[in-house]
Amino acid sequence: MIKCLKTDFVTTKSNLDRLFECNRISAEIYNSCLKIAKDYSLNNNGKWIGKTQLQKEVKNKYPIHSQSVQAVCHKYLFSRDAAFKARKAGLKNKYPYKKKKNFNTKWVDKAFKIHPNGKIELSTGISSGKKNTPITIWVKNLPAHDIKEIELIYDRKLMVSISYDDGVTTSPNKGTNVCSIDLGEIHTIVAYTKNENALIITGRKMRSVNRLRNKKLAELQRLMSKCKKGSKQYKKYNKAKRYILSKSEAQIKDILHKTTKNFVDFAVSEGVKEVVVGKVEGVQRNTKRKKSKKVNQKLSNWNFGKLKDYLKYKLASKNVALSEIDESYTSQTCPVCSRRKKVSTRNYKCSCGYMAHRDIHGAINILSKHLYKDIRYIGDIKNTKYLRIA
Repeated sequence: MIKCLKTDFVTTKSNLDRLFECNRISAEIYNSCLKIAKDYSLNNNGKWIGKTQLQKEVKNKYPIHSQSVQAVCHKYLFSRDAAFKARKAGLKNKYPYKKKKNFNTKWVDKAFKIHPNGKIELSTGISSGKKNTPITIWVKNLPAHDIKEIELIYDRKLMVSISYDDGVTTSPNKGTNVCSIDLGEIHTIVAYTKNENALIITGRKMRSVNRLRNKKLAELQRLMSKCKKGSKQYKKYNKAKRYILSKSEAQIKDILHKTTKNFVDFAVSEGVKEVVVGKVEGVQRNTKRKKSKKVNQKLSNWNFGKLKDYLKYKLASKNVALSEIDESYTSQTCPVCSRRKKVSTRNYKCSCGYMAHRDIHGAINILSKHLYKDIRYIGDIKNTKYLRIA
């Protein structure tokens, strides 16, 4: 299975300057891709440039390894194709158009050399028929596996992201259980299994991190608005702003990893073979006039996209299938009498006597829609496990 390790490294001052230069050159390549693609489209009646043609246009023009140049082209093409798929699905995503000042440089295949003592040589290609001196860095505790690629990233300082194959193969899943997930902003994951067990994982820690981040950013933004742009004080506040953003992003990432790990452990213990999750994309779209500023801010801080990405690869490692279905009216419909009712409390109560935790109720209806294509009563809740992420 492919895994990723983000870590810092040690190198000389001159090599550090060369690494920064690599990211600036990668940005130049990306900006060239934007221009080349635009010109090609204008000259060919709107036709898109292909991978082979784009790589040919930027070949042998930049002082970094050829595979690093190709990696930038591939990232541009991936962004373009992803935007196309999103627009085809009815979203309003923009095609890549913004120019970059810095862009992550990637070394793949034969573009780097690993030594046993943690020394890594990053190739910078050939200039004037001569091989350029490679950039040397030292990384502590390199993964003892087959390293596939190395990417230079910036997170308050230059770091490397190392992708490697850990050699672990997924074992056969002999489970027969099915589990549904209702994603939420207060309770990040609420799950319900076919054998009538439920799991609630709270997301209040994430809400706390988001609130503190928004409060600190608002204070800094207010102070920056009183400073002259580019001044010493402005740069000081801007540095603090970047620190807060980076720190909060790391905290949220940690919470999401813990949340998804807890759910996967629960799914494995319940013998789950298939997980179905309700689609929540578009929950905030076209709601600015309908909802308050406070609610809009909460929805914009909801990291359901990252959560599903983490779930996807963690469940795949356990050989558990993940699918999505439309969750329309699953939180409002009573599975007993089919009446629809919006509730503002944490419990769903119907006049027919049915009662359940609101989010578990939603998960039950998602499972019902998945199994029977409609909402019906499928069972009670035998056990409920509640987890708070510290």
